Amino acid sequence: MNNNDGYLGLRPCADARVGGLIGLLVGDALGVAFEFKTPNLLPQRELIDMTPPPGFRRSHAGVPVGTWSDDGAQALCLLASVQAHGRFLLTDFADRLVAWLDDGYMAVDGVVFDCGIQTAEALSKLRNGASARESGGASEWDNGNGSLMRTLPLALWHTGPDDALVRDAQLQSLPTHAHPRSLVVCAFYCLTARGYLRKEADPWSWADQRLEEIYRDWSDERERKGFLAELDALRSFPKTDQPRGTGYVLDTLWSARTAQEEDSFEEVARTAILFGADTDTTAAVACGLAGIKFGVDGMPARWLAQLRGFEIVEPLIDEVMVAS
Repeated sequence: MNNNDGYLGLRPCADARVGGLIGLLVGDALGVAFEFKTPNLLPQRELIDMTPPPGFRRSHAGVPVGTWSDDGAQALCLLASVQAHGRFLLTDFADRLVAWLDDGYMAVDGVVFDCGIQTAEALSKLRNGASARESGGASEWDNGNGSLMRTLPLALWHTGPDDALVRDAQLQSLPTHAHPRSLVVCAFYCLTARGYLRKEADPWSWADQRLEEIYRDWSDERERKGFLAELDALRSFPKTDQPRGTGYVLDTLWSARTAQEEDSFEEVARTAILFGADTDTTAAVACGLAGIKFGVDGMPARWLAQLRGFEIVEPLIDEVMVAS
């Protein structure tokens, strides 16, 4: 790919996988300005835009409009890692996460302006020599959405069987979020994305059924029971709570799922943000799937024109296109 139009130039050539990647970045960048706000403090739906309305006090006010945050940067770390090695290597991915936080790797302008507390603590352990399998928080209180927000590139890149995708999705969570709940949600989300890529009639139901089948064949009995129990918790969440856009991994998943009920990429993004709270992550998770569904052609041209960091993404997109 060689064009002077940045993301707008992707429209004639992009496939669903490129749509998923760009959708994640657009959703993340769109949500940055609205992060931490409760729904009552957000603009009206039609005013949710990359550039907020006059008078609105942007979160991260010093960050230029159209800049992705930790969500997008960590997702690009994951994609760059698997593209470099042709497979998922946990240690290499963990090293890239540390390089992001320490050196601004995959961050726009090389500037890191947002990092979750749990992720920062885990990366500090990695920096000090901890194993990537042991650095992530493993208690029930360690189920933030920091590994869910970055896992989509695995589904976009992966050509292996469903059970291999599930294992890699869970492995990529370990360096920062090691509780089984986070592992299961990452696996579920990657299978859902694969369902969208395969144009399944109901990607969410397909992923649910397929993940249960994979777990029932899981070789480790203790892990099998734990994963199935967490899958049941994932299923029951919408019955016991309402999506609220928080940083809790189950809430993020179901907030993003609710946003998928809209009939355009733009409205998916706006619904995700209007939950408030962790707006950049909810929108990144929701818009990654919406990008697969609606493609780059379905994204507002003004958002693509304002999205920054094309020079970082372009070589990764080139690799995706070559592999297609």
